Amino acid sequence: QVQLVESGGDSVQSGGSLKLSCAGSGITASTYCVGWFRQAPGMSREGVAAVDSDGSTTYDDSVKGRFTISLDNSKNTMYLQMKNLKPEDTAMYYCAAVEPPRAYYSGRYYLPDCLKPSNALGAWGQGTQVTVSS
Repeated sequence: QVQLVESGGDSVQSGGSLKLSCAGSGITASTYCVGWFRQAPGMSREGVAAVDSDGSTTYDDSVKGRFTISLDNSKNTMYLQMKNLKPEDTAMYYCAAVEPPRAYYSGRYYLPDCLKPSNALGAWGQGTQVTVSS
């Protein structure tokens, strides 16, 4: 069973940077995508960034060019480097292993499906809070 723990959240000023970490079993993307998600108060959880077993990455349009996802398989750890943070990035951030739907014969999948919270595996962790003030 995949068990992941998020860390690294903090309160920063607009324009600042943070690096989130996600550690635990299942952080290898060997068979799944692994990704970052966030949920702001009163809002639905949304996908932020994901990486698959080929090292391909996908990002939500709102964070493209500002956030970078990476994996360190030797440490079973995934990272989210966040730069030029904005107040609208304020949210609880979660990591998860994700299994996107695959085509029956080819086994191919649509990488952006790795950003869908409904495709996440296992229970959500406690998350790590990111607060960006203007």
